[in-house]
Amino acid sequence: MGSMFRSEEVALVQLFLPTAAAYTCVGQLGELGLVEFRDLNASVSAFQRRFTVDIRRCEELEKTFTFLQEQVQRAGLALPPPEGRLPAPPPRDLLRIQEETERLAQELRDVQGNRQALRTQLHQLQLHSAVLHQDQGPPVSCSLGGPGRAGSGEGRPGPTWAGS
Repeated sequence: MGSMFRSEEVALVQLFLPTAAAYTCVGQLGELGLVEFRDLNASVSAFQRRFTVDIRRCEELEKTFTFLQEQVQRAGLALPPPEGRLPAPPPRDLLRIQEETERLAQELRDVQGNRQALRTQLHQLQLHSAVLHQDQGPPVSCSLGGPGRAGSGEGRPGPTWAGS
């Protein structure tokens, strides 16, 4: 039993896992929260590592989730907190989740674009309506080239306009 001034005893171990089982094993160890992973390939650049594509996929997924969460909050909706800890999804499910969230995010972006276009059209229509209803006075008649005008020539009536 450790004292208040001492940390718990730890052991440094090195695991060799087959590639097929690595994701599941590391996921299970991470969910326990009792391990600390050390980078044994610190000299290798981030772009040369084996699971760089998976890490990028997770980062993109996190960005998409953040975008969706911001939009839900902006709409004034509350997301229920997750029930307990959620396990890391298997790689196949991760791809399905990524496709679904990207589809939802794209639909939301499309809806936002359509909403903005509709607001612009509404504003234009309101301006046109205001111009049309601006002068609701009596109709004004203007006769051009009528019989009483000088230089009308043949005496036939010209065009007549009513309104403004």
